[in-house]
Amino acid sequence: MDLRNVVRKETSAPPCDHYLNVSVKEASEGKSRGIWTVTDEMINGNGVAMGGFSGAAADIMFAYAISSQLEMDEGFASINLNTTFLKPVIRGEVEILCRIHKKGRTAAYGRATLMQNGKTVAEATSSIMIIKK
Repeated sequence: MDLRNVVRKETSAPPCDHYLNVSVKEASEGKSRGIWTVTDEMINGNGVAMGGFSGAAADIMFAYAISSQLEMDEGFASINLNTTFLKPVIRGEVEILCRIHKKGRTAAYGRATLMQNGKTVAEATSSIMIIKK
């Protein structure tokens, strides 16, 4: 699936985007922006979103950011994903801003910021493998 077609609204988003309630708003030139809607099903016993969901939502936006820089004969796979939690994430909307800082022939590196109610709630970094198809 070419995620650029999702951004252009030419095809529907992958199932994982729907499952996690992540909606891409824009993606180009190694940057992406999306909205993650945190629902009751994502809330843990402490009354906040389970951290793994935050990382997964960021990972989705990394996919859109890197896809905007790939050639047609290139694919990608995450090598690692590190998430730092700064504030609890609660029910509602979280804006995710992602940027690929460096892209080489075989790997890329990116950073994402997750914001809720105007405050940074988490940051994520990812190394991404570039794969020739």
